Amino acid sequence: MHLPRLSGKNDEGSAALEFIAVGVILLVPLIYLVIALGAIQEQTFGAEAAARHIARVIARAPDAATAADRSDAVLAGIVDEYGLDEDVVDVMLSCAPPAAECPSAGTTIVVTVTTRVRLPLVPEVLGLDRSTAVPVQAEAVQKVSRLWGTG
Repeated sequence: MHLPRLSGKNDEGSAALEFIAVGVILLVPLIYLVIALGAIQEQTFGAEAAARHIARVIARAPDAATAADRSDAVLAGIVDEYGLDEDVVDVMLSCAPPAAECPSAGTTIVVTVTTRVRLPLVPEVLGLDRSTAVPVQAEAVQKVSRLWGTG
């Protein structure tokens, strides 16, 4: 025995349509989140590599001029390899204990690299790409030899 439907509406096939609609609504933001986090992680790795390698190069250089040349070369290589925006990469160098010249023999150098990660698909209109950028910072510490700069 077949009972008549009380409503005149036919619901056949609407579950599949609802599943597709809800799936797209949930999937698109999830994919964007994965892409954005991947970009942030890549830039974080780049900032960390830059800080670590620049600190190492400075500590192992024979003098300040060589250290500056080598650190510039390392930074250029890392900017190229990790796709960092060289206009927003900032490298700061400090020494502990504070010395008249930084770096100098026997000090501990601290290299801080900061950059900003622009989120994907954010338009440049009204500076939205700059205002939504995520700041990334990395530090590396390296001990300079007591004989640094003497030979």
